[in-house]
Amino acid sequence: MTGSEAASGDFVQSLARGLSVIRAFDAEHPELTLSDVARRADITRATARRSLLTLESLGYVASDARAFRLTPRVLELGFSYLSSLSLPEIVQPHLEILSREVDESVSAAVLDGTDIVYIARVPTRRIMSVRITIGTRFPAYATSMGRVLLAGMTDATADAVVAASDLRPLTERTLVDPGELREEIRRVREQGWSLVDGELEPGLRSIASPLHSRDGRVIAALNVSTSATRDSVEHLLQAYLPPLLRSAAAIDVELRLH
Repeated sequence: MTGSEAASGDFVQSLARGLSVIRAFDAEHPELTLSDVARRADITRATARRSLLTLESLGYVASDARAFRLTPRVLELGFSYLSSLSLPEIVQPHLEILSREVDESVSAAVLDGTDIVYIARVPTRRIMSVRITIGTRFPAYATSMGRVLLAGMTDATADAVVAASDLRPLTERTLVDPGELREEIRRVREQGWSLVDGELEPGLRSIASPLHSRDGRVIAALNVSTSATRDSVEHLLQAYLPPLLRSAAAIDVELRLH
């Protein structure tokens, strides 16, 4: 919380703490003890307990004698956002066509802070160590869709996102130097697409293209992902980039009508 937020009197601290408790759970931590929640949410045990019991009474959290876990009702929070958008509904049929054409997993994502968030996906085979679903988040700086979304910003805005990112080497190939990242983002902006080779996870290659709103803003990204053992970079560019760009252009046409 910033000083201006606290001073305004409009900041509801209990709500912020409750949301931080929900965010403490993820794919690697589906069940947490009270102490775990307090540590991961950076709040006191007493505050964590009150938040968990409140969420439990509302049906968003369940517990046993030892641990807490989120319930499926939490999905309502995300689906409220998704249902307010026409974007996933517009994108999904195009993803299915693109996936059949390239016989690879394809996805769409938007930017949320320093992360990309998946809003639509057609998987063909599992190529990552983690399972990707709607709502999965990855750091934008190390993903093809993230770089496309950053390239759609002004230099100043993209620089601010990079500066706020936790630039950790996820693999030995991950770009973590801010200057090199800024240069790559500018290159992506000029060429209109992004290729990331083994930076998010070893052996994972992906290529992404931007999606535009009616006024020309980059509002989402579309990608094709594949395994380095199955496809070379050259094959990615020759076989997957043209249909990817065609799909993105077709989606843009529909987005201009909404």
